[in-house]
Amino acid sequence: MPQVDPPEFTELLGLDTGELEEYMVSLGEPNYRGRQIYKWIYTRDVSSFYDMSDIPKELRRRLDSLAVISIPRVLKQRVSIDRTRKYLLELQDKKRVETVLIPQSDSKNARYTLCISTQVGCPVGCSFCATGQSGFQRNLSHHEIVGQVLGSRRELLKKVKAVDNEPLITNLVYMGMGEPLLNYDEVLQSIKLINDHKGINIGQRHITISTAGEARGIERLAKEKLQVTLAISLHACDDALRNQLVPMNRKYPLERLMRAVEFYSRENGRRITFEYILLDGVNMRRQDANNMIDILKPLLANVNLIPYNEVVGLPFKHPARAKTEQFCRWLQDGGLNATIREEHGADIEAACGQLRAEVRSQALRNY
Repeated sequence: MPQVDPPEFTELLGLDTGELEEYMVSLGEPNYRGRQIYKWIYTRDVSSFYDMSDIPKELRRRLDSLAVISIPRVLKQRVSIDRTRKYLLELQDKKRVETVLIPQSDSKNARYTLCISTQVGCPVGCSFCATGQSGFQRNLSHHEIVGQVLGSRRELLKKVKAVDNEPLITNLVYMGMGEPLLNYDEVLQSIKLINDHKGINIGQRHITISTAGEARGIERLAKEKLQVTLAISLHACDDALRNQLVPMNRKYPLERLMRAVEFYSRENGRRITFEYILLDGVNMRRQDANNMIDILKPLLANVNLIPYNEVVGLPFKHPARAKTEQFCRWLQDGGLNATIREEHGADIEAACGQLRAEVRSQALRNY
C-alpha cells in the first residue's frame, strides 16, 4: 500500500482578528465567525472547536478536520513555597520550554507576572546560566510564544480562582529560555497579539523584553516606538570579565552596547533596567561597583541586583546577604537607582538563570 501523507491543518493560533475573518470567509462563512473564534482562543484559552458553543455544530466538525489551535500542554508543574509556579510545556514537535508564574506581592488578589521563553534552549551560553548549558535547538514561532501565555493561564485557572473577573496574568516578561532579540520578528508579532485589547490585553507598559546585549536588536527595537520596558543583562562592567560571563560581549563590547542603549533611551525616553547577577567572589568588588557607576550614571536607568541562584554543575556561588547589601550601598552612594530583587522560586529551580529544557526521562521524573 502506498503511504498517504497526513492531511495538513491550518494553524489558527497566532492569527489576529482580521486574519481569522479572512480564513472564515475563505471557507464560505460570514466574517463574524472569525471574531467569535478569536474570542474563544485569546480570552478563554480554548483549543477544541467542539467547546465553542456559539459556533454551529456542523461548522465545528468541519473546522476540526481543517484546522488546529496548538496551545501547548502543561506536562508538569512545580509550586514553590512562595506560590511561584513553574510549568514545563510541550510544543507540537515535542520540544519543551518552561514558563514561570510569579505572584505579585503588592496585590491583594491572585495576580501574577508570567515569564515566557522565546527559544528552545539558548545560543548565548552565559557561563552561569542553566539554559545556556542545555544548548540551542530552535527559535519559537510567534504562535508558540503566545501559546505559552494561554497554556499557562489555562493551567493556572484550574488551581487559582479569579476575583471579580480580574485578569490573573497582568504582567509579562520575556526573560525565560532564549535571547528574545535573536528571534526579533516572532517576538514583535507575539507582542502585537498579547497587547490586543480585544484578546489577551496586556498593556505594553506591563511587558518587559530582556536581552543579553544584542545591540543591533536594541536599535531595531528603539525604532518601533513601543512602550515596553527594555532590560539589559549586564553582569559585568569591564570587557575582560564580561567576555567570560556573557559571550555576546565579544560581538558587542560594552562601548558598542552602550551606544545602542543611549540610542534607545533617546528614541523612547523611557528608563532602562539593568540586571546584574551577583556572583560571590567574581563581580562584587568595589572596583566593579565603580565601573558600573561610571557607565550607567549618565543614563536614565534602574539597576536590579540579583543574588545568584546556584545551578548544579556550575562553579558559581550565592553571595552572603551582607556582601549583597554592601554592593548595593556602593551603587546607591554613587548615585544609581539600585535595588536588590526579591527572588522567587529558587526552591523549584524557577529563579533567574535556572530554567532549562528538560528532555530526558529522568529529568521529567525529577520535575
